[in-house]
Amino acid sequence: MLKHIVLFQWQPEASEEQITAAMTALQEMTPQIPFIVDLSAGKNFSDRSQGYTHALTVTFNQTSDLALYQPHPVHQEIVVNLIRPIALKILAIDYEY
Repeated sequence: MLKHIVLFQWQPEASEEQITAAMTALQEMTPQIPFIVDLSAGKNFSDRSQGYTHALTVTFNQTSDLALYQPHPVHQEIVVNLIRPIALKILAIDYEY
């Protein structure tokens, strides 16, 4: 199994509507990308986040699924149209377990 974790820090001018649209689109990827085993996304409530306000976690069966996920058209549409325009910083980490 592989876990893909992404943390998001948004530009100060990003609206709540833009952030909600991006996070909702991420949450709706699961039925559209068949090799996603599990996906969750949400808003941080910790005071230790160093400015990262939202997170995404995706579970895959194997490393090769992550390689297929990155360029997948559904994923790329969300990244290009909803995330990049409002992202200040993005931090990602991947690990096998």
